[in-house]
This record gives sequence, structure tokens and C-alpha cells, in this order.
Amino acid sequence: MDKVVTLLAPGGIEQLQVSEQAPQEPGATEIRIRHNAIGMNFLDIYHRRGLYALPAYPAVLGVEGAGTVEAVGSLVTDLEPGDRITYAGAPVGAYAATRLLPAARAVRLPDSVPSNVAAASMLKGLTAYMLLTKTYRVKPGTTVLVHAAAGGLGSILVRWAKHLGATVIATVSSEEKADLARGYGADHVIVGRDADVVATAKALTGNRGVDVAYDGIGAGMLVKSIQSVRPFGVVATIGQAGGPIPPVSVDELRPGKWLTHPSIMAYITDTADYLSAAEAVVKMLASGITATIARKYALEEAAEAQQFLEEGRAAGSLILVP
Repeated sequence: MDKVVTLLAPGGIEQLQVSEQAPQEPGATEIRIRHNAIGMNFLDIYHRRGLYALPAYPAVLGVEGAGTVEAVGSLVTDLEPGDRITYAGAPVGAYAATRLLPAARAVRLPDSVPSNVAAASMLKGLTAYMLLTKTYRVKPGTTVLVHAAAGGLGSILVRWAKHLGATVIATVSSEEKADLARGYGADHVIVGRDADVVATAKALTGNRGVDVAYDGIGAGMLVKSIQSVRPFGVVATIGQAGGPIPPVSVDELRPGKWLTHPSIMAYITDTADYLSAAEAVVKMLASGITATIARKYALEEAAEAQQFLEEGRAAGSLILVP
């Protein structure tokens, strides 16, 4: 019997229940994967809280993982038992030792990329790809503002943006995290939750403002992000780890700033987009641009891991290990 973590109903971590289930037989176009590692994301918190409702409850959370193909459906011809694969996106259900997955979501892993690295990095890598190439095409000379730059997504954004030739201004909450952000390649680091982000970003850009800002903090930070961006620059709001986003007046967008709310889950719903982006991400992972794994938890400790993530204490990515 395999372990599985089930969300009984939307709410706190007490709604997460550890139980056992027998491995399931894949349907014609499915595979069964035995996880080596399962990635954790703030999206899991949103799902647990009910901010983004799931189709039905009880439900199994989790949108990324990596491991070995254990069984394949009758119509699956390009995968076989023993293949190493990773995946990210819908359908949810990663918080389990084994799970069924549509074969079209499986992405082969090269030997150079360990499963735990892939599990920690895949969804964040796909998000970085979307933000850096689709939301705003970052290139040499671009100046970007990355909030929470020591976190799982932030660390990949900083590294990948530097790989593309950008100047990176990072924000972090502590000196410890500032050292991490500098290690990832950030050119400038703004430290402290009460730091004057707008004034510093303007000063670092000759009062021009940054070209693009990536804001996963939410709360009052979104207005500061908008104010930090140059005219006709872009602000991407991608989360609210710091709290709900209050209403923003359209006057904040003068003179001609662009505010966008891209969804990685929506973007990778299209199989062609998903596979194209995943190919780019796996190449980045193989080159060493990966999330930093801050902590590993046993699958049975999913509730504890979610609490740690929700409190904002993770300097990097968290993974669950069955």
C-alpha cells in the first residue's frame, strides 16, 4: 500500500489527512508514476485554503513531481516502465507515493537532472519561462524587479534573467536572504519588509524605473511595483503570499503602464505550449539554473511543510519525499 495525503475540505492544515491506497491501474492514455520527489508550491496553499477551488473533495493536492514510470496504458507507445519523467500542471494529485497521470503531461528527464531537482523546479521553471519570454521578453539591457528573490520562483527568475543578459534588482526580507539573492546573481538587493522599494528602484535606474516587475507578494506591494516601473513598462502580479491584493485604481497605471495577471496553470493547459516550455525548462535545469531546495519533508509531513511554506520562512523550494 502507498501513502497519500488527502485534503478533506478547504481550510487549515488540519484538513490534510494521511492514509494508504493501492496503486491504481492506468487508463488507456495514462501512466502510473512512482514519485521520487514531489514539489511544493504556494499554489498548493491556495488550493488548500479554497482560494482556488478544486472540482471536488476529498482531493489530493500537488501539481508537480518527478519519478519513474511504473505502468503504462494500452495506447501509450512513447513511454515504458523504468523511464524517468517529470511533470507539472493539471490535473492535481501529486501528494501521493504513486499517481496516475495523462501520458501527454510526462516529460523525459535526462540523467544529468536528479528527480529532486526536477520536482522542486519544474512548475517554477515553467512560470519563469512564461514571465521572461511571454509576459515580457527579457533581453540584454532589460532591467527587472524580482520580489522574494530568495524563494523558489525568485531564485530561478534571478538566474534565468541574468542568463538572458538582464540587470536584476531583487527584494528580500532579511540579510540572510540577501546573501542568497546575490549568490543567484542579483545586481542589486533591497533588504527589509519596510524598505522603500520605489525610491530605491528609481535611484538604481536613474529615476527611469524598471522595465518589468514580477510581484508574487500581493497585499500593498503591488502598488509599489507599479510605481517602480517605467512608463509603458509591465507589472506581472503572480500571487499574494503576503496577503490579499487591495483594489488598485486605474490612475496608478498612468502614464501608460501595463498590469497583467498571467496564470501558469492556464498557460500550460495547452499541450503544445506546455511541451515547448517544458523542453526549455529541462535545458535550463541541465545547465544548472534550478530552484534551491531549502528543505525536504517526508510525504507524511505535508501539513508541517505547508505551514512552513505559508509562514514565508522558506529560503528556496520545499519537496516531499515518499
